[in-house]
Amino acid sequence: MKINTSPLSGFLLALMLVTASVTLSTPASAAAVKAPAFTAVTIDGQPFSTASLKGKAYIVNFFATWCPPCRSEIPDMVAVQKVWSAKGFTFVGIAVNETVPAVKGFMKSNGINYPVIMATPALVQSFNRYVEGGISGIPTTFVIDASGNLTGVIVGPRSKEAFEQIIGASLAKKQGK
Repeated sequence: MKINTSPLSGFLLALMLVTASVTLSTPASAAAVKAPAFTAVTIDGQPFSTASLKGKAYIVNFFATWCPPCRSEIPDMVAVQKVWSAKGFTFVGIAVNETVPAVKGFMKSNGINYPVIMATPALVQSFNRYVEGGISGIPTTFVIDASGNLTGVIVGPRSKEAFEQIIGASLAKKQGK
């Protein structure tokens, strides 16, 4: 697994990402690319499978509780989840370089209202191929449309408005717009 930084080096990497220009990019291939399928157990002990998201747009967000850019975008993600979940959307958080107790406390204090699972080497590897050089910084976010296609990769934090625009476009693909 590439992501294996200490909190200090992770903080410095995250800080570099915030100051860097961050844009939505598409996967290396312009053709439709199916998003990686995975199963896991959420931090709350519930079974989770991407198969349960069939027909829904979703965003897979690799984050850490100690990462300032991650921490800055999570309140917006919680607000977006409240509005867009009824429209067929969800975030899926993937906590990297964390402990379960730290993530549970972070979820509670931030009101996280979407599934969160712990990263595993296999899970990170399944997404690494969509980022040049693999996932090397957080937050790194993967946008999946309602057809199950990976439509974008975002490195760095996003605002509520940016997430809403991305989600709206992903849901429009389901409706053929």
